[in-house]
Amino acid sequence: MSHAPLPRIIPSPGGEIAIVAPSDEFAYNDWKFAPVRRAGAYINVSGVVVGRAPDGPTPETFQAASRAAIEILRAILQALRADFADVVMINTFHDRSAPEFGSTRQVKFDAFRKIQEEFMTAPHPAWTAVGTGGLIRERGIMEVQMIAYSPQTKLNRYVRRESCILD
Repeated sequence: MSHAPLPRIIPSPGGEIAIVAPSDEFAYNDWKFAPVRRAGAYINVSGVVVGRAPDGPTPETFQAASRAAIEILRAILQALRADFADVVMINTFHDRSAPEFGSTRQVKFDAFRKIQEEFMTAPHPAWTAVGTGGLIRERGIMEVQMIAYSPQTKLNRYVRRESCILD
């Protein structure tokens, strides 16, 4: 069975949906949700899970998992022609029942924030961090959701200008 190359773009009312990874196909077809959906100028990214290492969380394994999640988020945004500079809102959901590296929950938040600062610069997006009793993914420590503002006309204007230059 051959699969369509990824990312795959699915037209939707007012925008489009991107299927970036094979796991996105499962989410879209079996769980019935879009991993990312553009609605006009807004791009809504469903949660990306920061997972627990098999031997348990440490600051180093949590930061590595956070970095991997942020790289996934970047690929998702780029599939719809956006990047971190376009992010206007971050929602993070922190599993309070997850081990906290033997310290307070602030340690986990600060560890994620340090990684996030490697990828995102000012102007900073709005951010809501919510503590929860658990995540749907068994090995999940945290889930990160983003909303970006990236008008399609930004891309269209660039394409029109370039075509005029070439004419």
